[in-house]
Amino acid sequence: MEKIKTGLTGHQEFTVNKTDSAKAFRSGSLDVLATPMLIASAEETCADLVQPLLDKGYGTVGTQVNIRHMAPTPIGMKYHCDCEIISVEGRVIRFHVVLTDEREQIGEGTHERVIINEERFFQKTQSKLAEIS
Repeated sequence: MEKIKTGLTGHQEFTVNKTDSAKAFRSGSLDVLATPMLIASAEETCADLVQPLLDKGYGTVGTQVNIRHMAPTPIGMKYHCDCEIISVEGRVIRFHVVLTDEREQIGEGTHERVIINEERFFQKTQSKLAEIS
């Protein structure tokens, strides 16, 4: 985990599909990039940056998102997310993210992920089912 350090950057490109729209997500009535999809793109970019640096059996989960969706992006347009690790405190990794379409910046903010042991995390999650039975 010592490979994960401030200053590391990631980049991913996406294309807005009809299934990514506010209309499809039912978060709005228009065929433009939905805010939940913008956030998912940021989470994916951050997760993909750190995953190759983790030991086998470990992953990350998103724990906090503070991203402002600043401009609409139409279906068919490409957009990309750039992220940078801004702090690492134990298992907590914080990122700065900027999302830009082919014309302008469409989003910016911070995202936090926590490193987890995937098996233990899954077992703990599954134990919730036994508690309600």
